[in-house]
Amino acid sequence: MTGFIAATLFPASSEVLLLALYQQGYAVFGLWLAATSGNTLGSCVNWYLGKELLRFQHKRWFPVNPAQLAKAGQQFNRYGSWSLLLSWLPVVGDPLTLVAGTLRVRFGLFLLLVTLGKGLRYAVLLYLASKLF
Repeated sequence: MTGFIAATLFPASSEVLLLALYQQGYAVFGLWLAATSGNTLGSCVNWYLGKELLRFQHKRWFPVNPAQLAKAGQQFNRYGSWSLLLSWLPVVGDPLTLVAGTLRVRFGLFLLLVTLGKGLRYAVLLYLASKLF
């Protein structure tokens, strides 16, 4: 659940809970699978919200003006879909998944790249934990 919340636009950190559960002796593969799945699912919510968000861009309350939206799209397109491998990064990762939805990145490609990036991140984190603890 923490991985899911951490992947949405809400501020949260899944790493602290993951490492605490690791120290308590939970199975590494189960921890990796739960963290990766939850975090990826949260990013999928962001993608969907981004996809649906454009329906409201002409509303007065819409939080992003057309210039900001265009700039975000240009920055995403500058690096392309491969930038989704970095969706695990703090601060930029969550908005990146939202922009991918607004740009209608194919969901299959989105899911593959985000899962790879987040899965690798948690694998490295758990590996480092095994060496430190």
